[in-house]
Amino acid sequence: MLVENEFTSSAPVDHLWAYLLDVERVAPCLPGAELTETIDDHNWKGKVLMKLGPVSLSFAGSVAMDERDDVGHRVVLHAKGMEQKGKGAANAVVTSWLEPGEGVTIVKMRADITLTGAVAQLSRGLLPDISKKLTQQFADCLQASMAASEAAVAPNGADVAPSRAGAIGGFRLGAWALVRAVGRFFGRLFGQTSR
Repeated sequence: MLVENEFTSSAPVDHLWAYLLDVERVAPCLPGAELTETIDDHNWKGKVLMKLGPVSLSFAGSVAMDERDDVGHRVVLHAKGMEQKGKGAANAVVTSWLEPGEGVTIVKMRADITLTGAVAQLSRGLLPDISKKLTQQFADCLQASMAASEAAVAPNGADVAPSRAGAIGGFRLGAWALVRAVGRFFGRLFGQTSR
């Protein structure tokens, strides 16, 4: 499944690029993600907790930076994980790049995602909407984290720790995605398009 998202930031391209490449700083903004180990500057291990209504799924896996283009502000990450209490698996190749806009930087992402097991059944048809909501949560956390690190520096000169985004999902996220999916269905049924 191919999922595409984008968000804007008021930070300049080069500043945002350097910030996004600091995985330890950015990881807390990824909803449900926890960085558990830094292997080197291109490989990490972590966990993701996903909640969709009453169902909780926990994945453990790794992320590798396959490509990095500092001039073009483009990076390709390969993430894979196994469900910790089940047979599900997730595999994703995520390509992200930055584009300068009018007074903003546009962050674009394209993810090629393969899911198996329970998560594939739960997310069928809902993943694009859930992905958009999670991207917005990430963008909001990232903006707040960048603003906090620029505005407040600890007495020893270290940056203030970023806020954490929390687990993916919850009832409201699942319900929001379901309402959007139903709206699209009826829109197609009656010949209208839905955002």
